[in-house]
Amino acid sequence: MDTVQQQLEVMVNEYFLGLHTGKADRLAALFHQDCVLKAPGLRRTLDEWLADVATRPVPAHIGHPEEYKILSVELAGSQAMVKVACPLPHGNFTDYLGFLEEDGVWKIVNKMYAPATT
Repeated sequence: MDTVQQQLEVMVNEYFLGLHTGKADRLAALFHQDCVLKAPGLRRTLDEWLADVATRPVPAHIGHPEEYKILSVELAGSQAMVKVACPLPHGNFTDYLGFLEEDGVWKIVNKMYAPATT
């Protein structure tokens, strides 16, 4: 059986695939419906963000490289924080994905993101 960290890594890789292919439905399955996405000066509902993903240029269609990376995974019981690098055509982002396990199912309940700084 997979460890929790392996389960989370599978989910995050699915997140990367959803971003790269522009598949909002693929992403939606990973998130709890009440998730709010937060960036400096910006708050969006999950539905607003998914609509943006579905309508922006698709990285895979424009030849953008798949260079997404898991930077760290921190587990604490039924919660986890996963830090990822998401180089997208419209900017290089660092995302913090907050996960909770509820009723035996892991979901992303919080996403904070901002342009990466070097």
